Amino acid sequence: MTTQYFNYNKQKTIQALRYHFISRKEIKIMIILVNVFSILSAGLYFYDKISPTAFLLSSALWLLMMFMFWFLLPTIVFKKSPSFKQRLKVSINDDSFILENDSGQKRWEWSVFSNWIESPHFFHLYFNATSFFLIPKDCFEGDAEHEARNQFKEKIKK
Repeated sequence: MTTQYFNYNKQKTIQALRYHFISRKEIKIMIILVNVFSILSAGLYFYDKISPTAFLLSSALWLLMMFMFWFLLPTIVFKKSPSFKQRLKVSINDDSFILENDSGQKRWEWSVFSNWIESPHFFHLYFNATSFFLIPKDCFEGDAEHEARNQFKEKIKK
C-alpha cells in the first residue's frame, strides 16, 4: 500500500490540463482542420484568390482557438475545482484507490477507472472520457512512483 500527501502546483497542474485537452481526439481533429483551413487561406491569399479580410479572419480563428485550449480552458478548470487548492492524501492498494481531504474520504474500486495516462508531471486516472483525477508524480518518494505506475498498469485495463 502506498500513501502520499500532496498539494497541487498551479503551473504544473495547468500544464497537465493542457495535456489532457490537447490529447482529446475531437480537439486534435479540430486543430488539424483549423490549421489546414489557415494554410489554405494563406495560400489563396498569396495567389490573390481571397481578400485580406478572409485571411485575417482565418488567422484570428486560429489564434482564438489556440488561446482557448492553451490558456483559457485549463485556467478556468483549475480555478473552478476546489480539489486543486486542498491538501490531499492518496492511498493506493491492491483493492482500491482512496482519496482523502479535510472533509472526508472517497474510495474507488479499480474497476471504475476506464484508462490512465502518464504526462511529464502527473498520472491521469480516467473514470470516463471527460472525468479524471490527477496525481502529481513528485508526491511519490523513492521507488513509490514506480510502484504506483506498476499498480496502474496492472489494475486499470485500457
